Amino acid sequence: MKIIKISLAFILLISFQHKLSAQSLPVGSVSLEDYYRRAQLLGRADSSVSFLIRPLLPKLSFKAKDVFYQDSTEKKYNLINSPSVYSSKNGKLKISLLPLNLQTQFNSHHPYGWNDGAMLPAKGLQTLLSAGAYLEYGMLSIQFRPEIDLAINGKFDTFNPATYPIIVARYYDFYNNIDLPARFGNNEISKAYWGQSSIRLNYKDISFGLSTENLWWGPGIRNSLLMSNTAPGFKHLTLNTRKPVNTAIGSFEGQIIAGRLENSDYGVLEPEWDYFGSTLFIPKPDNWRYLSGLAVTWQPKWVPGLFVGLTRSSQLYHNDLSKFGDYLPFFSSTTKVNADRPVENRDNRSSVFMRWLWPEEHAEIYFEYGKNNSTGDTRNQLLEASRNRAYIFGIRKMLPFNESRDENLLISVEATQLQETSPSDIRSADSWYINKYVRQGYTNRGEVLGAGIGPGANLQSIDVSWVRGLKRLGIQLERYVHNNDFYYYAYEADKDSRRHWTDLSIAFNGEWNYKNFIFNAKLMGVNSLNYQWYLFQGPADDVNISGKDAFNLQMQAGLTYRF
Repeated sequence: MKIIKISLAFILLISFQHKLSAQSLPVGSVSLEDYYRRAQLLGRADSSVSFLIRPLLPKLSFKAKDVFYQDSTEKKYNLINSPSVYSSKNGKLKISLLPLNLQTQFNSHHPYGWNDGAMLPAKGLQTLLSAGAYLEYGMLSIQFRPEIDLAINGKFDTFNPATYPIIVARYYDFYNNIDLPARFGNNEISKAYWGQSSIRLNYKDISFGLSTENLWWGPGIRNSLLMSNTAPGFKHLTLNTRKPVNTAIGSFEGQIIAGRLENSDYGVLEPEWDYFGSTLFIPKPDNWRYLSGLAVTWQPKWVPGLFVGLTRSSQLYHNDLSKFGDYLPFFSSTTKVNADRPVENRDNRSSVFMRWLWPEEHAEIYFEYGKNNSTGDTRNQLLEASRNRAYIFGIRKMLPFNESRDENLLISVEATQLQETSPSDIRSADSWYINKYVRQGYTNRGEVLGAGIGPGANLQSIDVSWVRGLKRLGIQLERYVHNNDFYYYAYEADKDSRRHWTDLSIAFNGEWNYKNFIFNAKLMGVNSLNYQWYLFQGPADDVNISGKDAFNLQMQAGLTYRF
């Protein structure tokens, strides 16, 4: 209590004078983040900012007057009759309050959704709360924005109990090598995270520090192959640019990270299954994992609007760290697997990507192509270019709707393909984000770090929205095929094309700003065909046999209060 009183007294002693310059805009910030990307399409924001390495620093990248009030038509209200930004008399110390954000989500039948940060895949009601403050003193900046997640975590049908035991055994063959629990235990969940927090030293265009912020690498909007905000943020050291760095051949952005990934501490299924008296679940090593990563983008000065880049990541158990190359493996050559060393002790993946922005056409096109645990030489990669590959492709276009009121229609199309193409890899239960040595796979706290749809999955998405400033109202149609790699591994003998688990969904969503508030809501209906790959038994030649379908209603609502 004494500490609280001293802190309040300290704040009262400093006067309201200046605004801060380097607050980050967290990945997935409702309405605020995509506002800048839409502004680029309209030619109203700096087109040298790639959007390929996030979070953004809008005051530095876009010279925004206020990070959280980008729209010049907005009026800023002081509803609590108190200043939100403070500065010491000499101007060196600056403190600001960060937005208060409350997000709720409800799934009626089973967990659904991704790109939701600290939220868990859970049935029932779930609430995520975040708030905080930002401090700047000379080169030092501290952002404290913790997150609290509360989830009912209701019971739901996981892998069907009527499935043949051999199929369940194959399920464990697959999911024993990735930390993706079907359900996070039997009880309600309440967890606190450091969230979007960091402490940094900043010098001109470069920043170095310790962070737990979510990262996003690549041009995708619904998915990213290596870094997204599906899993909670993880502790990492970061060395990164704060805005595009101009050179004689164009501008560059980059980031190098070294982080710690945590396990979920849950099993595969709840309860776990046996197979002829043997336990199918094989506990994963109780070791934290070291993750290193690199992302670089280049905007050639000869081709305005074009961005190209690459990402690399590598993880291994911390007790396998022994030499410099283990800490920064992307500066060393990839180790080849051979008879003397049949299993690589690192889990590697990489991608190349491009984004081409056409402000004159109010459009953009983007693409990302990645490789998963690829250990062959260049010749073999050229011979089998589709092996261990994944890709994301998308296009966005703004169409004038009512120019007098500055209204537009935004059309977005994106496709993600993670399904393996090599029969030998499918037969060995190998897939994107899976690893047989680092058996947690490419995850943090039980969720994938990259594309939230998960290993072996595919997604096609279409979104049409009316937009005006921060306001947006839209409809979204998606087709989501769950883990086709597991499907072909488990049901290869059946050769039954009727069993694919495919979700068809339609969603109505919107974002609306009013005074200091931003409201968001989403209503989605998901029809899961052959839920959990289950098909009712019948004659093999009966094409009319249907599967066990399930309908899930997802409702989301939230508000953001900007001080």
